[in-house]
Amino acid sequence: MMRTDWRDHDWQLIHTVPQSPSLHMALDDVLTHEVGAGHRPPTLRIWEWASPAVVIGRFQSLRNEVDMEAARRHGIEVVRRVSGGGAMFIEPGNTITYSIHAPLSLIKGLSFQQAYALMDEWVIEALGTLGIKAWYQPLNDITSDGGKIAGAAQAHRGGAVLHHVTMAYDIDAQKMLQVLRIGREKLSDKGTTSAAKRVDPLRSQTGLPREAVIERMIATFRHRHGLTSDILRADELARAEALASERFSSPTWLADVP
Repeated sequence: MMRTDWRDHDWQLIHTVPQSPSLHMALDDVLTHEVGAGHRPPTLRIWEWASPAVVIGRFQSLRNEVDMEAARRHGIEVVRRVSGGGAMFIEPGNTITYSIHAPLSLIKGLSFQQAYALMDEWVIEALGTLGIKAWYQPLNDITSDGGKIAGAAQAHRGGAVLHHVTMAYDIDAQKMLQVLRIGREKLSDKGTTSAAKRVDPLRSQTGLPREAVIERMIATFRHRHGLTSDILRADELARAEALASERFSSPTWLADVP
């Protein structure tokens, strides 16, 4: 297999109605398999969230990462994704999330670090056009002078790689600290104000609506790599809905690492 370039592929964009956290987990799995099997062209999917969530990494301990009582109190669904990495705190209007479903040929011969850097280049350029000097911080962060902006994770599935990123557009740091256990110890001596500084939202750095940031991201990807608007096929959605209820909504999957 020869390594391919972005422009060797016919990139498709999926940006659809808000969907549940468990359906997003399932769509990542299904679309990555479809690209790997050659049934779907490489795809950029921009997520819209129907409800708040905490997304934990494939190998994270549920008990160590999340205060389930606080999550229930705030009406936050907790889900586990197929990729590694850390916990993400999601509120629909405050978060920008996207997935890239790409053939493995795009990252052939690259180290993990090189693959992450390659997948993040376009979004760093998009942020630059909005006046944010951002850079890739190994292994899986996008950061700026103001603080961390985004966290990425990757998983290989069949013949494809899934690269997904959650960006903080705005953040309720108080609520995040109640629900996520991670970092409480790190932050307790500094007070909760430092939590807001550690993740520095795009809203304060750009002064733009969330939709405008997403538009610029899409335009930058299209300019660099080419991009055609697409929709989810009925069979993809049906398979994802089945997977969401069978696996990604199941207590067994969530508590797989207790």
